[in-house]
Amino acid sequence: MTSFAAVDLGASSGRVMVGDFAGGAVTLTETHRFANEPVRIGGTLHWDILGLYRGVLEGLAQAGPVDSIGIDSWAVDYGLLDASGALLGNPVHYRDGRTDSVRLDLGDEKLYEITGLQKLPFNTIYQLAAARGTPQFEAAQQMLLIPDLLAYWLTGEIGAEYTNASTTGLLDVRTRDWSAPLIAELGLRPSLLPPVRSPGSVIGDFRGTSVVAVGSHDTASAVVGVPAAGEHFAYISCGTWSLVGVELPGPVLSAESRAANFTNEGGVDCTIRYLRNVMGLWPLQECMREWGSPDITELLRRASREPFTAVVDLDDPVFLPPGDMVRRLTKAAGLPVDASPAVLTRCIVDSLASAHRKAVEQAQELSGRHVDAVHIVGGGARNELLCQLTADACGLPVLAGPVEATALGNLLVQARTAGVIGGDLAALRSVLRDTQRVIRYDPVGR
Repeated sequence: MTSFAAVDLGASSGRVMVGDFAGGAVTLTETHRFANEPVRIGGTLHWDILGLYRGVLEGLAQAGPVDSIGIDSWAVDYGLLDASGALLGNPVHYRDGRTDSVRLDLGDEKLYEITGLQKLPFNTIYQLAAARGTPQFEAAQQMLLIPDLLAYWLTGEIGAEYTNASTTGLLDVRTRDWSAPLIAELGLRPSLLPPVRSPGSVIGDFRGTSVVAVGSHDTASAVVGVPAAGEHFAYISCGTWSLVGVELPGPVLSAESRAANFTNEGGVDCTIRYLRNVMGLWPLQECMREWGSPDITELLRRASREPFTAVVDLDDPVFLPPGDMVRRLTKAAGLPVDASPAVLTRCIVDSLASAHRKAVEQAQELSGRHVDAVHIVGGGARNELLCQLTADACGLPVLAGPVEATALGNLLVQARTAGVIGGDLAALRSVLRDTQRVIRYDPVGR
């Protein structure tokens, strides 16, 4: 039996998962889970990166001997290092408002032509523009995205893994390397951006164990973890965000694609994750926090008995910040201020299913890639109401699971690097189809 450790960091928690490979199958064990709680200091929202690193170290210690380690996390956020390699302050959280008023001289059309990215106000390019002129930025000699920063602390090696680098707004989608024109346009020092490395490459060594570059953007690993057969599938990596799209061999850079706000992010094996960021379960998570964290299973059961009421645009920026979510949603939906949690939950889930439908239809139209099924992976795969309503809205079967797609994708890339399994993405996914539970939801309509 061969074992690998996946460090998987999400917006609310982190965990270390061990994958054991034997007889063509993979089994998962969670060895450690720890909270990821942002901290607001002086009006700025930060990640507690040192607390996260402590959780990583504790998890790796509890994992015991493994053959390698891979790290994935959310995208766009970064740490700045000084000339000695020391961190210049805690990374700023992408939900902080510092980029709200940032505007770039380079037009949206030119940016899309180079990067192929959906315009999101928190992309790294806007964060760096907001940071220019600050003492930390002026002292910075190196920028490392979150997984690369943690890998640096483990190994001492500097680099930028491709799939996560592709989300920054600074990578050329065609060359898969940093864009010199964009760096010059922003007035950045080219040396600030480390060399780009590919998923599957060995970064370095941590106490005798190899650290491997996986699809370090969690969605890149999640897409590897989609147990699809063939290429005619859409995926929804559903958690705090819903990443809805298709997997392509190259980018789609048309004016129509830009107008629809679709993004071309890098995937494992030089694929393109052609997708749209949709506000996922974040509004429900925030409402549940306001409601005192009720049992989610019971809440969804009651919501399933409620009739359809309204659909709101969950991508409205008004829903991006934390706090006061119940009031904002009831107002947007035109619901009574005393609407029950079940009624509001039904509205949220209906709205998310509608957003899924729109994104799936647009992905097909804009890419020319027909899909026969929709795979939902991640935490949203547990949400039976959401899966059924998404199937109904899309008019396509929804295949839900695995919940742990991100960790599985992380582990599959490590196992291939170690020579335990081989082949292309289709071969990796066949391992999942043979070993992971998937639930099918057929459309029945309202």
